[in-house]
Amino acid sequence: MSKHIAFIGVGNMGNPMAQQLVNAGKQVKVFDVSEQAVKIAKETGLNVVNSLDELLPNSSTIISMLPEGKHVQELYLGENGILKKISQDSLIIECSTIDIETSLKIGDHAKSLGVKMIDAPVTGGVMGARVGKLNFLVGGSQEAVKLATPILKIMGQKILHAGEQGSGVGVKICNNMSLGISMIAASETLMLAKRLKMDLKKVHQIVKEASGNNWALTNYTPIPDLTDGVPSNNKYRPGFTAAMMKKDLKLANDAANAVNANTPLGKAALKIFTDFCEEGDADTDYSGISKKIGGDTWNYPFDPKGKD
Repeated sequence: MSKHIAFIGVGNMGNPMAQQLVNAGKQVKVFDVSEQAVKIAKETGLNVVNSLDELLPNSSTIISMLPEGKHVQELYLGENGILKKISQDSLIIECSTIDIETSLKIGDHAKSLGVKMIDAPVTGGVMGARVGKLNFLVGGSQEAVKLATPILKIMGQKILHAGEQGSGVGVKICNNMSLGISMIAASETLMLAKRLKMDLKKVHQIVKEASGNNWALTNYTPIPDLTDGVPSNNKYRPGFTAAMMKKDLKLANDAANAVNANTPLGKAALKIFTDFCEEGDADTDYSGISKKIGGDTWNYPFDPKGKD
């Protein structure tokens, strides 16, 4: 029997990532505890199994993409943790965005068992996952990264090795703190321009070429009709939810507190996204924060909850 890739967690990100592997001719079996994720996985033609015990035998590589550190810890180190069940020659590619402490704990345990593991959270969102253009931010040994590279190249366009185990999630936390701040900055910029009664398309085009540019403003513009293919053009359907941004900003805040780092903008961004989520917009794409920033500035059709 030939070896297969075991993919655990096929939600908004995991599903298209697994699809890329299947499209490349890889044998892939998937598992998820979410009934909705399983339903969609079956509809999209993925080979869904009913349990981890069915998933793991004869797997060469385990890829996990889960919501939070507690889910990842339970998967690998819990009472029925899979580190007890996989073979020593397995490779673990852990793609979740979680806290550094949990990543190190799992990595150390895997190493003690002789199992190779990398932490490889991604940037690029659902849009990147669907077209195989994710960027992988990788932590792990050179040997483990080399083994994982052919698989990562199927799902992504860049593999950025940040250092040893835990470095991938470390740089992802830093990156997403910057991203959350930048999305708020882009929203404030466009809101101010609108209130100054300026042509938003011209302002957007000029700022993109000037020193005030950032990735969110250029590539993931938080109001409609300025950039193609972004959630703001699709009633703010995620994408990357505000709840996930809040989670990542909290990870950054917790990490900063742990090392006594001063991150006032990161703390402010966490407060803004927390309020947005608590007001009922947790499932909105995170670029929908422009509604909170702009308030009554906007008179275009705006449905941040993504309803028709």
